Amino acid sequence: MTVAKVSEIKASSPKSFEDAIQEGITRASTTLRNVKSSWIKDFEVMINDDGQIAEYRVLMKVTFIIDD
Repeated sequence: MTVAKVSEIKASSPKSFEDAIQEGITRASTTLRNVKSSWIKDFEVMINDDGQIAEYRVLMKVTFIIDD
């Protein structure tokens, strides 16, 4: 029987949402084994004093398989 667990992660990037997602998955994969999928729950941007986007953030749920 396979058992999976879900971990919620918030990741950020100064470049793009796609880069923030990749950063989060890359970081999760260094700590968690058997990462299989990710669901992007929320998107957020941080705005600087000039009214420009300073940072892209994503809240994701990463699913990984627990070893037997």
